[in-house]
Amino acid sequence: MDRIHRQDGSDLLTRTVAPGVALGGLIIGIGLALKGPLDGISHAEEAVNKDLAADRNGTWDTITAVWSQIGNTAGVIAVCIVVSSLLLWRTRDLRLALVAPVAIAMQGLIFLIAARVVDRDRPQVDKLDASPPTASYPSGHVGASTGLYVAFALLALRIERTWLRWTTVILCLAMPLLVAFSRLYRGMHHVTDVGAGALNGAICALLAYAWYRHCTTRRRSSPTPRPAAASRPSGPTRKPK
Repeated sequence: MDRIHRQDGSDLLTRTVAPGVALGGLIIGIGLALKGPLDGISHAEEAVNKDLAADRNGTWDTITAVWSQIGNTAGVIAVCIVVSSLLLWRTRDLRLALVAPVAIAMQGLIFLIAARVVDRDRPQVDKLDASPPTASYPSGHVGASTGLYVAFALLALRIERTWLRWTTVILCLAMPLLVAFSRLYRGMHHVTDVGAGALNGAICALLAYAWYRHCTTRRRSSPTPRPAAASRPSGPTRKPK
């Protein structure tokens, strides 16, 4: 059992963390390009934020405030703990329960490093949310919600009832889209910010799920040790009369 746990940890490093480092480099590279040779895109996409800001009204302000909270860090962590705990309780499969926590932890680390390195300004429109101390790129709300709910969508593919399986998958995939629109509408991010956040979260979820599938496949293919044969008592045997 200890050997299996060590192998799980080794697989996590090689199959999830190592590709995550490459993903972080890609996210940072795109962000630096948007502040450098692709600066024209940054200016062009400001029009999206200005158009959304010009069409704001009280109803949509309220709706997007709720949608924005779906990607709030505290909310994402709370939902992850509750759902992962339920999965562990029902399945007794620690690897399965760790898929979502691994996904959001890895995307969160990539987000923090990329935001600090790129340090991109937020859109030049009135903002409806308080600006956190992080920069605009990439979107942390979108990254966290995408990582969490894409992981849940992948796990939902195990549901046997077809209607429940696809209803759950569709609802999970819709959550990050609502968060992305709300962050644009509320003036907190550019289009490329939410795109990079979605890329970050989705790939982290896929990497975490691929680790789980690999561990499950390896466990099933490993030979089951046979019980040792019962030892016979030593000494001469008596012949029946």
